[in-house]
Amino acid sequence: MSWIQKLYETYNNCEKMIGVGADDNEVSLLPICHTTQKAQIEIVLDQDGLFKKARVLPKNEARTIIPSTERAAGRTHINAHALCDKLQYVAKDYSDYGGKKKSGYERNPTKINKDETYYYEQLNEWCSSQDKHPKAIAVLKYVQKGTLINDLIDHNILIANNRGKLLEKWDKQKDKEIPEIFKVIGEQAEAFVRWVVEVPDYPCSKTWEDPTLWESWIMFYTNTKKIKSVCYVTGQEQFMADQHPKKIRNDGDGAKLISSNDSSGFTFRGRFLNADEACGVGFEVTQKAHSALRWLIGRQGYKGKDGQAIVAWATSGAEIPKPTDDPLAILGFDELPSDQLKTVTTAQDLALKLKKKIAGYNKELGDITDVIVMGLDAATPGRMSITFYKELRGSDFLTRIDNWHESCAWIHRYGYDKETKRHFTFVGAPAPVDIAEAAFGKKSDDKIKKATVARLLPCIIDGQPIPRDIVESTVRRVCNRIAMDDWEWNKTLSIACSLFKKYNTKEYYNMALEETRTTRDYLFGRLLAIADRLEGSALHKAKEKRDTNAARFMQLFAEHPHKTWRQIELALSPYKARLGGAHYFTGLVDEVMCKFNSDDFINDKPLSGEFLLGYHCQRAKLWEKLKTEEPEAAQDEEQSE
Repeated sequence: MSWIQKLYETYNNCEKMIGVGADDNEVSLLPICHTTQKAQIEIVLDQDGLFKKARVLPKNEARTIIPSTERAAGRTHINAHALCDKLQYVAKDYSDYGGKKKSGYERNPTKINKDETYYYEQLNEWCSSQDKHPKAIAVLKYVQKGTLINDLIDHNILIANNRGKLLEKWDKQKDKEIPEIFKVIGEQAEAFVRWVVEVPDYPCSKTWEDPTLWESWIMFYTNTKKIKSVCYVTGQEQFMADQHPKKIRNDGDGAKLISSNDSSGFTFRGRFLNADEACGVGFEVTQKAHSALRWLIGRQGYKGKDGQAIVAWATSGAEIPKPTDDPLAILGFDELPSDQLKTVTTAQDLALKLKKKIAGYNKELGDITDVIVMGLDAATPGRMSITFYKELRGSDFLTRIDNWHESCAWIHRYGYDKETKRHFTFVGAPAPVDIAEAAFGKKSDDKIKKATVARLLPCIIDGQPIPRDIVESTVRRVCNRIAMDDWEWNKTLSIACSLFKKYNTKEYYNMALEETRTTRDYLFGRLLAIADRLEGSALHKAKEKRDTNAARFMQLFAEHPHKTWRQIELALSPYKARLGGAHYFTGLVDEVMCKFNSDDFINDKPLSGEFLLGYHCQRAKLWEKLKTEEPEAAQDEEQSE
């Protein structure tokens, strides 16, 4: 139960953040006994419960904090929220206007079901208690009149058909101007209602932002709890939780981390008589822990496709870097220079800036703050599991993040800010999701990407080696150059260099060209880059746009370098003539050839990923020379890519 204890501590340390961001439609830290819903209709009342006005809410204002019970938060049948809810619950006249579902407003005295909670009964009980609130009382006075849907139709919020019932759907072909309600919800009978109550001496009229209303409901609902037992998290006697919250990853998430409602599904049969014997968690503890987790995921978590979520946090609430981010995301685009970054020197400056920023986190965290890294996933719509969990000291966490970005560092040129449309060159480790796409393709199955990100997490947090199959898959995709667009291939190339460098920790590889390195694979990579640059320059001079022979033969070259190099070199003759002999390139080829051991050069066994490092570094060196000597030509070629 360590994870829930750490989340409980985090909530207590961050209580000042409760409700912050709710008015900006952000995921906020919720008060206990509350949940969030997306509202479509906002009704304004006065202190006496008189209808004043209403409006349809745009989607960017929809998220609403509402008082709720455990059953309502995870409801599968009639269980009303305390104050705000769907028309099915809050409108006494719901059935009169054609509502198809069972009304949740008032209980039928002839059909009593103890597992059901009705809106009017619950709200009336709250307003009759010592914990009542004037805003709740105003809402109760209004809904008792039974005119809610009628009032909304009169004010053109809801649309009735020619029979006086709620229109089920809007026919877009007959009428071009769509009513506001149909812009935010497909079926208006399913609309969710929230309240604004204007009460003197209460400056905050919005019920979802009023701390006094939150506290009123918390006190009332807590007083309804009757069963006390020992909480397995705190070790203290507390009111026990009947059910545990859902909506952990997003507003529509129905999966739970703790669930024991399958009394017929053999969840605990044969070992325990009931769920409480298996595990007992205090009501306040589970409410706070799940609220903290939801807030952390929304605020600083990684949410991948197919339901995967990864979040790292400090229990003190201090800011920490995300383990799933690349250097640009950690630094933030606002901290970077305003010009487009293309040089390696500037990129290395950014690497130093990243190191300093990580060191800056250490000052705030210190050595005693706990940092938790947690991975979540759901195998079914109703059950969630913890796929990764690690507790570290703050200093250890930052050291491991720093080691990851240093040991996996390479020069990347795919950084891009969509808002400012700026391109960036940076040095560091690629993000796990970018590695997954580089290894298996951008259009690969989401499950493969999700599994790859999960496998990379221990490499970042625990320092484990990069899985060999991921490295080899990335190298193979880079070799198949003609199967990708130029931008995707260049991105995959730099990521492949990062992974190969990280995987081969015994060998130190410099990101700049190592002219003294004489290993066979590295030298073959240099030769391929020279041939590619030579032919590319000749094609650009002739204003021809097509792949070079080095690009087309790259996959074959990786498998049979000696045999394929002969074909590539012979095909360079006309391009050398076009460049007036290409003496610089020819001399460079001779220089590299002289570094080969004769046995290595004629050896035709497949190349390892090291040849990509030689290729990338040699290409970067030639590119810098072209930008220095022929800046206009370099700019033209860059734009053509």
